[in-house]
Amino acid sequence: MKVLEVKDVSKNFYSTHALSGVSFDLEKGEVLALAGENGAGKSTMMNILLGSFPPSRGSMLLNGEPYEPKSPSDALKKGISMIHQELCLVPSMTVADNVWIGRCGRFSKGGIYFPRLCEEETQRLFDEYGIELNPKEQVKNLSTAQMQMVEIARAISYGSQIVIMDEPTSALSDKEVKVLYKIIRQLTKNGVSVLFISHKLEEVFDLADRVTIFRDGHMVGLHKVSELTMDDLINGIAGRKVENLYPKIQQEPGEVLLEVKNLGKSGVYDGVSFRVRAGEVLGFAGLVGAGRTEIMQGIYGIVPADTGEIYIDGKKVENRTPRQGLSHGIAMVTEDRLRQGVVKKMNLRLNMTLAYFYKICKFGVVNFARERADTEDMIRKLHVKTAGSDAPIWSLSGGNQQKVMVGRALLNEPRILILDEPTRGVDVGAKSEIYEYCNMLAAQGMAIILISSDLPEVMGMSDRVMVVRGGEIVAEHKRNGATAEQIMGEMFGIAQ
Repeated sequence: MKVLEVKDVSKNFYSTHALSGVSFDLEKGEVLALAGENGAGKSTMMNILLGSFPPSRGSMLLNGEPYEPKSPSDALKKGISMIHQELCLVPSMTVADNVWIGRCGRFSKGGIYFPRLCEEETQRLFDEYGIELNPKEQVKNLSTAQMQMVEIARAISYGSQIVIMDEPTSALSDKEVKVLYKIIRQLTKNGVSVLFISHKLEEVFDLADRVTIFRDGHMVGLHKVSELTMDDLINGIAGRKVENLYPKIQQEPGEVLLEVKNLGKSGVYDGVSFRVRAGEVLGFAGLVGAGRTEIMQGIYGIVPADTGEIYIDGKKVENRTPRQGLSHGIAMVTEDRLRQGVVKKMNLRLNMTLAYFYKICKFGVVNFARERADTEDMIRKLHVKTAGSDAPIWSLSGGNQQKVMVGRALLNEPRILILDEPTRGVDVGAKSEIYEYCNMLAAQGMAIILISSDLPEVMGMSDRVMVVRGGEIVAEHKRNGATAEQIMGEMFGIAQ
């Protein structure tokens, strides 16, 4: 039985054709994956389904009836909910209140709201789907992965007949991914249909019944997953043959640029020591919450370390703020685009030059011509898909926003670049571009620190891999010096 039918849908934004003649259908209890590069049109299609904006042409049917949602709340009433890639939570509220936000009236009696009833209902939902969170905890105290689970819980709490999942596993640990898989299988067993967007292509083969491929605003294929190979899917998405997912070029490391000695932050990490050389890519592997990000935040100055020493070119430095980190030649692309990355009210150009004004400003006067020229040059270098440097940052896909964050770091011409989950939510083609850029920067003598939850990525692109567990570096491996199973065992603390 067809729950949803999309017929010849197109969407234009001024002169930009975001979608052109897209058609597909969704069966009851089916998982349909949407695959494509960033900017291919997937998010535009989902926003049309949610009623965020209407199509320029085409029609949709829901359960055989015309479907023309006027807003996301209208879509919810008609039975379509969505888990967004970017977190949309209220940090000062509890987990329970975020799950039932806008619907807390159901937990009121005589006009008085009873938080306990909300928390109990949330706990029942968590128990049903195996979600391990405390409903009473404030969201601001959660990790990014835990926040993602709150988003997932909120979407399924509506009891929708269609759930759209946009990169739901991008911030999740392996354990939490297994919980999500269980949730999806339970939903489809109950007759709920799932539209699943993911750049982790192995998830398409693990979960989906069919996959529709988007490229440049067109739908270029609709296939049964059982009839596809991984190479078929990659080549269909990229529109070209991608020979090597991890095109690492071996460089001869130069002098030590950064040395960290016994760095520590009370209750977070302790006794962290390592070196990284010019032209080297140093990978950091570990589970979510192992302390990888916190160590780098201590080095860069976002959350300064309590103890230990940082040396750059053999000279001891103190980084108590990111501004100090930048002045010492360190730049960092943070993991969380929403909270520590993009400023949604600004356009692309201002987002990219946010940490750069001290270089183009003299006596309080900004050199706007240089700002625009440098921004547009970086847009070309990183192949950012945009209508222009004045485009609002929210109009870009998640992957292109990520490229803007990389551009912001590179405009400062750092000697040490920290990349924290740089390919999170990024398609296979854009990943390849980021990897190639890492190779180029390393060849120019930059030292790169790569943090990634994608173990094949960190192994494939690093000259050395440091394994972090419980806030400590527990192992170090040269390139090709350990198997994935060995590193995984070290991450979990399992003896090999």
